Amino acid sequence: MKKTIVLVGIGEMGGVFARGFLRLGHHVYPVTRNQDLEAAAQEIPAPEAVLIAVGEKDLPQILEKLPDAWREKIVLLQNELLPADFAHLPQATVISVWFEKKPGMDYKVIIPSPCFGPKAALVRDALGHLDIPVRILASEEELLFELVVKNLYILTTNIAGLKTGGNVEELWSEHEDIARKVANDVIDLQESLTGKTFDREALISAMLRAFEGDPEHKCMGRSATARLERAMNHAREQDIDLPTLAQLASEMH
Repeated sequence: MKKTIVLVGIGEMGGVFARGFLRLGHHVYPVTRNQDLEAAAQEIPAPEAVLIAVGEKDLPQILEKLPDAWREKIVLLQNELLPADFAHLPQATVISVWFEKKPGMDYKVIIPSPCFGPKAALVRDALGHLDIPVRILASEEELLFELVVKNLYILTTNIAGLKTGGNVEELWSEHEDIARKVANDVIDLQESLTGKTFDREALISAMLRAFEGDPEHKCMGRSATARLERAMNHAREQDIDLPTLAQLASEMH
């Protein structure tokens, strides 16, 4: 019998992964974010993997309470991740999710989802049973680039969308100027947070491939305002100037 997969966080995205693991022949042990993780680890001390499927804002407190028995089995899928968020978990597997799942509708693939880490093949095989493509990465450097691409996509579309509304195709075809200004601020922030320098045009080209994967994707999700606030908080902590984001933030108040 295949080992159990622990699923922490039973939301829309966690449900998709659970279906994939079940089709692969694994038992799935669900843990809500309010359950005692240590007690759960006593019941399942040696899982095949521990998928942390809570939202971004709940991730830090979950990782703080992570049982030692699970630390080398973690799989992360949150948006707005950077390597510093999981540096204390060197065996973590990370997937940059490029499919969406909303209540009342099935998942929708945008582009293949890149994944890196010890459990990458397991994640690929599970999602493959649902026809969700996963691309396994070769290095931590590739993972960093892919995480920044995802952050660029989410922050640019959400934050620019506060001003423009519409979908990603309209954002680029009708509002490229504001989109590029927001994107450049976002890249400045990512470079400050990571201490790295990126090829801006390579990042923007990768973002545009995602636009092409789902041109009707709405720009402004329900988390857009919170994402802008988080970005401005990071900018203050890093002591960097993000003029376009600052202007948009002032217009929101």
